[in-house]
Amino acid sequence: MRSWPAVAQSVAPARRAAIDFASRLGATPAALAAVELAVSEAVTNAVQHAYRGRGDPGPITLTVEAAGGGLRVVVADEGIGMRPQPDSSGLGLGLPLIAQITHSFEVRQPPRGGTILAMRFDLQRGHL
Repeated sequence: MRSWPAVAQSVAPARRAAIDFASRLGATPAALAAVELAVSEAVTNAVQHAYRGRGDPGPITLTVEAAGGGLRVVVADEGIGMRPQPDSSGLGLGLPLIAQITHSFEVRQPPRGGTILAMRFDLQRGHL
């Protein structure tokens, strides 16, 4: 598990950490591309939305682990949770894209606050 502040500069090292782990597990190029894109989207969403309205960025935590012959990646924050944001500049395509390129995913909002996005990848096939 690793953490970074919720700033744009944290997207690349989080993505690199996930790709490096998946590579060590023997992921195919398609699977690596899926991991790269999904982690980028998930971390970018947390950077843009999790701590909206707060002065200082809070943490984004990345957990990457082998799971049942595949890969499990969890991106978590301690922010405001998922709330409608009509003034958002984003197109709202992050979660639908993640759904297309992962084997499965789930979004949880713990009672203490924040958002947890857990993604599973098939490292031999990928979904791109």
